[in-house]
Order: sequence, then C-alpha cells, then structure tokens
Amino acid sequence: MNMKYLILATVILQVFQATAQAPKKNKEAQSDTLELPYSTKSVTNFSNVIGWSANEKPSAPEGFEVTKYADEFQNPRWLYVLPNGDVLVAESNSHHSTVEKVGGTIIGANKSNDLSNSANRITLLRDANKDGVPEVRETFLSDLNQPFGMLVLGNWFYVANTDALLRFPYKTGQTKITGKGEKITDLPADKHNNRHWTRNIIANSTGTKIYIGVGSGSNVAENGIDKETGRANIIEISPDGKNKRIYASGLRNPVGMGWAPGTNTLWTAVNERDELGDDLVPDYLTSVKEGGFYGWPYSYFGQHEDPRIKDADKKPELVKKAIVPDVDLGSHTASLGLAFYTKKAFPEKYHNGVFIGQHGSWNRSVLSGYKVVFVPFKNGKPDGIPEDFLTGFIADLDKSEVHGRPVAVIVTPDGSLLVTDDVSNTIWKVSAVKK
Repeated sequence: MNMKYLILATVILQVFQATAQAPKKNKEAQSDTLELPYSTKSVTNFSNVIGWSANEKPSAPEGFEVTKYADEFQNPRWLYVLPNGDVLVAESNSHHSTVEKVGGTIIGANKSNDLSNSANRITLLRDANKDGVPEVRETFLSDLNQPFGMLVLGNWFYVANTDALLRFPYKTGQTKITGKGEKITDLPADKHNNRHWTRNIIANSTGTKIYIGVGSGSNVAENGIDKETGRANIIEISPDGKNKRIYASGLRNPVGMGWAPGTNTLWTAVNERDELGDDLVPDYLTSVKEGGFYGWPYSYFGQHEDPRIKDADKKPELVKKAIVPDVDLGSHTASLGLAFYTKKAFPEKYHNGVFIGQHGSWNRSVLSGYKVVFVPFKNGKPDGIPEDFLTGFIADLDKSEVHGRPVAVIVTPDGSLLVTDDVSNTIWKVSAVKK
C-alpha cells in the first residue's frame, strides 16, 4: 500500500464525506463471516509515527532477541540476500508532487509516511566477521526508478523498477554494479495511475522462469478498467525477457512472494481494497494457481461482489471463477512482506512456516497491522491462524501513535530474520537466543 494519488483522493473525500451518501448495502445474506459493505463508516485514520528512542525496539516472543541491524537509510523498502550472504536494501518511495506533499500535510499523511523523494538506489550491507553487525556499506546500484524486487540468476543481477525489469552483469562478491544494464521488459506504470508502484520478483527453483508482482493502479478501477491493462497480476517471463504471460490475475496488489518449502507452489501476500468499512476487505495470504483469477476489481475474498462496480462494468462470468484465498490476514493491515522460514535456528514450530510484514492501516478507525505475523505450515499448507510474532510498533493505540512501520521480511543464512521499518529508516534483526 502506498500514498501516491491516495493523498489527493483523501483530501477530496474528507471535504465531501459529510454529505456523500454511501451505496446501499447488499441485503442478501452471505455464507461466511465477512460483514456487509458499509456496515461501518469508511474513515481516514493515518498513524502518527513518533520513531524509536535509544532504548526502544520491537518485541518478539520469549526465546528471541531483537537488535538493530542497520539504520540511517532513506525509506528502506525491500530486502534481498545475495549468494555470499550480503544483504541488499532497496531504498525507494512513492513519487509525490508538491501538491501531493501539501495535501498530505493537510490530512496528516506526512505523519504516517515519508513524503520525501525516492532515493532510487540499492545499498549493500556486508557482515564479513559474522558478528551480527554489517561493517561494510556500499551503494550497490543507483539512478534507478523506484526499485523494489531483486534477484540473482547465474551471472545476472535483476532489479524491478516500477516501469521495467532490468538486468546487469554480476559476479558473486561484487560490492557494486559496474557493468551496463539492459531492459528485459517494460512494466505498466502510468504516472497518473500508479498507486501500487512496487514490483517484486522471484524465480522458480530451476531458474527458468521469473515471476513479477504488478499491483493495480487504483483502489478499485475507479479511473476505468482500461487504465489497468497488465495490472493486478503476477506475470511469468523467461530470464531473457521472452515468453511473457499472465500467470494469475485479479490480485489487487500482490507484493511478497515465496515458494512453500518442499513444493512447487507459489504463495503471495495481497494488499486488498479500501473504503468499504473498518472490517472490509481482508488482506490475505494465498497459494497462486496457474491461470487463477482472484476477483479484483469485481469481487473480493472469492465471490463477494464489490458494490462500487457499475452494472455496465460487471463481469459475472469472472466473479463465478474468483478463487477464495487461503488465509485471512485482517482488513487494512497492508500485508506486504513474505518470507518462508527454511532454516533451523528458530524453534521447530517455525520451520517451513511463513512470516508476513504488515505495514499498517490508514483506512480503519482503530489501527490494524503494524507488526509481523507468523502463519504455521504443515506439508506445504497453512496449519493454523496468523499469530503475532514481532510487535511493539504501536506506541499508543488511542492516539494512533506508532514507532515505525514494518515492510519486508527475509531470512538470513544464519537463520535470523531481518525486518525493514521504512519510516524509521531502520532494519531490525530477530535472532533465537542461544541456550
């Protein structure tokens, strides 16, 4: 979830909210526990980020230690571990015009988000002596365009800008990219319709295919479905840019992706739509079926039709095919990061399960998200409901004050977990306490 275009839309919404009439509720009973649209008022409630004092840090369960791994970044958004254990940090942000920055200040979005310009760089961190603190810090690659997903395949380093997938010559151990890059494929990123600008990438186990998560340009295609061509999809492509196709569709904003251990099943964390009420619509974790359709924008969480879709735009044939996602992650949590735990350092209950980074709500009367949750897995499938793992980001719920906002989660070679906190410009490390 990001703030571009949301800021101006929210200013307008607040001006007219008092007199606007919400669409009529669906009177038909639903066969699950989801509430009806507009059962509660859609509210704007940006958190107020107050940062961390010298002695403050997030909280993990007993048996874990939380330490500051690195700080002083500029919006550290995403992470990637190189083959030799070096950690890459994508520093990127939404593009905000002067008008948007002023509007963000008016509605309070500046308290919850960094409205400065995107750094557009990737920073390398190296902990050569394995003491848990990186002593080498270099600019790995710069002059990018909202970089996000990163990947090494063979002798190539791939990075997904918001508008293109690029690759550069790479050798293990490099501290910076020196060779000339090439564009593998364009990605949709209309500057007037690019609300979800992040582009994550992941390869299959054989390295023969790359998968790219491309979020919608808007909340619910309010600018026209014709503006969403190629969006709200996971795209499959060969490493050389050929054989591009839509692998799965109807995914509003699929960000974190990972392969369930011991399987060939791709999973993704999806940031769902806003402005239907406090408890709609749930973000979710789901397996990704080849050729599957997941509802956006016509329906949510399966076949629940979105009341804002005009009759002329409805696609009942698609709604009937909409797949119900596997795990409800809570409404407005902005679930973005995803990492399967494939190491042995953590206790056995965490083995092969998945960690989800929740950036936190802006469209809920009481804050939700602002934590890292864990979903246990067994035999490649979820085996329980999400449980809190890394908390303490919310400082005062009544005042909507938070210390920071977690995004990316990644497992390091030593079995620790790294978590980016993009508004406090910090990376946290969670390690199991050695007995």
